[in-house]
Amino acid sequence: MKVFISADIEGTAGITVWDEARKGHAAYDEFREYMTDELVAACEGAKAAGAKEVLVKDAHSTGRNLILSKLPAYVTIVRDWSGHPDMMMFGIDDSFSAALYTGYHNKAGTDTNPLAHTLTGTVSRLLINGEVASEYTLNALCAARYGVPSAFLAGDAGMCAEAKLLVPRIGTVATSEGFGPATRSLTPKASVAAIRAGVEEALSRDLKSCLPKLADSFELVVEYTTPIEAHRGSWYPGVEHPAPRTLRFRAKDFFEIQRAIRFIV
Repeated sequence: MKVFISADIEGTAGITVWDEARKGHAAYDEFREYMTDELVAACEGAKAAGAKEVLVKDAHSTGRNLILSKLPAYVTIVRDWSGHPDMMMFGIDDSFSAALYTGYHNKAGTDTNPLAHTLTGTVSRLLINGEVASEYTLNALCAARYGVPSAFLAGDAGMCAEAKLLVPRIGTVATSEGFGPATRSLTPKASVAAIRAGVEEALSRDLKSCLPKLADSFELVVEYTTPIEAHRGSWYPGVEHPAPRTLRFRAKDFFEIQRAIRFIV
């Protein structure tokens, strides 16, 4: 078994304000440690389930957040951003048995996490075939392009519920729940224990049931917070600009949707 893990931070247990997620702020060092501990727990759960290789993408902000000295010897890590349209999933290919997600947060406009957003703060809503998408939506469909099922996600309770709408059989651990600017959260120790057990259980199931079906064609709609961002992205080949804050792009292949997102978001 070979496992790919995409690690974010805003869905890590306890995280509540942006300073805790941003390098250079005093609180960041504490929460990057919790992010790392949750990721290591997922690695340990994968190994217990039989994984021989684990590739991790540090998928938050700079792509240089995880504390490398804490990672097990059997882990390989991708740091920083290559510019490839796979973005938070860069490094995945069809040789992997499953994709896992740690520290994930709900999409822009939701109230289940004070730090909810989609890719950047300039996106109000991002829709795929008429459905509002989260970063997880994009990444699970990216994994599906390679035939890789999405087996497990840890993050806020709203994100866990959303993940099951796309992949009903995905295993989840709800690390926190948002209440306006506040959160109710597991402790880091409780989160680590739940993630380790949850990953082991998720990878022991029939993984084929966690592979979302790709549509025959795709429509991407991005609604921005300002018309300036839409104007900038409107020059991408094939993009329509139907409203001041809105861009639309259609493609048969989901990779073309990913490539458009890479340049217009």
